[in-house]
Amino acid sequence: MSTPAPAGPPLGAAGPAAPDPPAKRRSLARHPDFRRLWVGDAFGQLGFQLTSIALPVLAVRDLDATEWQMGLLTAAETAAFLVIGLPTGAWVDRMRKRRVLVTADLVRAATLAAVVVLSLTGHASMAVLYAGALVMSVATVFFDVAHQSYVPGLVGLAHIGEGNAKLQATQSVAGVAGPALGGALLRVVVAPVLLAVNVVTYLVSALALSRIRKVEELPPREHRRPLKDEIAEGFGFVVRQPLLRRIVACTAIGNLFTAAAGAVTVIFALRTLGLDEAAYGTVLSASAVGGLLGAVASDRLVRWFGEGRVIPLSALAFAPGAALTPLAAVLPFPPQATLIAGGALFFFAVVVYNVAQVSFRQRVCPPPLLGRMNASVRFIVWGTTPIGGLLGGWLGHSYGATPTLWVAAAGSVLAALPVLLSPLLRMRELPGAPAPE
Repeated sequence: MSTPAPAGPPLGAAGPAAPDPPAKRRSLARHPDFRRLWVGDAFGQLGFQLTSIALPVLAVRDLDATEWQMGLLTAAETAAFLVIGLPTGAWVDRMRKRRVLVTADLVRAATLAAVVVLSLTGHASMAVLYAGALVMSVATVFFDVAHQSYVPGLVGLAHIGEGNAKLQATQSVAGVAGPALGGALLRVVVAPVLLAVNVVTYLVSALALSRIRKVEELPPREHRRPLKDEIAEGFGFVVRQPLLRRIVACTAIGNLFTAAAGAVTVIFALRTLGLDEAAYGTVLSASAVGGLLGAVASDRLVRWFGEGRVIPLSALAFAPGAALTPLAAVLPFPPQATLIAGGALFFFAVVVYNVAQVSFRQRVCPPPLLGRMNASVRFIVWGTTPIGGLLGGWLGHSYGATPTLWVAAAGSVLAALPVLLSPLLRMRELPGAPAPE
């Protein structure tokens, strides 16, 4: 839920980034470096969306994958968050974040290119997809941690909310365009050719990010401490901040059950409901409109309900959105319409939730800790995803796709409890970053 999206003082400086004076505040659309980050993010998100439809279709249609194999593939796609999630933050805090972003894009492009070549030459197998997904997950861990840590220093604290909303809107637009484009292309090309398009999108993203001109200044080497101490500091910040701890618990549980559902959703759509690849792409595309509306409406919803209250209220909408997926098999409506309604509601809620909670995380954390804080959060909230993938694969293998989706819908209710049963429901304003001593 926090799924697979950025001028202030130098990145990595000891003090917090100074907010821009209100009188001089301008839209980030006029910020040259943010525009480059925005373009890179747009192509990267488009590539991710195309991969999200091409890879499962390749596994289910071409390799006849079972529910258990799809669970393993889902786990492989996010395994790195659990394995190297914690040290990645400390490593990223010692690196130039733009370089990390560009390198991650190039690694993802090269990995997909290898999968394409093996597939087109008749050497594709589930083992190849597992290996490619694992390499992609490592690159994505570095990219995501660096990306979220890059935004505050690039745009300034006063623009964090606007920057996150724009990036979430881009993700939602890609969610609309990507599956529709992927579904249409799959009518005329095979899945490996669609993956080849993804290679190009990651290369374009790397090019755009490489043109960012902001010079990053890293903390002096003599100020570095042992890696384990820096990791503990970032993790300790997360678990000691009471509101952040609640938000992380909600996101982690939500991602656990979202991954369980994701392991069997393609099988449910293509085999149980009998949709073809193009129809499934249309469902994903139309559902993503909900995310786009959520990105557009997030600022207004925060003003209406308050930035604290909007977090539990949006989490409350996860469950009905998730429940409409298995209901598509029994309701007296076209299955596509039910899937779209559920997906749109779910994506709307997730995007509103993400804009609010990510902005809070970035604002409440001192800049020198951002990489380690984000990595600690990612370790917890995405570390449950490979477990969820294995859970979904096992449930699907043992009981079938539809019961697995019902278990995931029930899990969405459980996910909302940590923020519903918290002070967030009574709060309009959330605390900002602590003042420097």
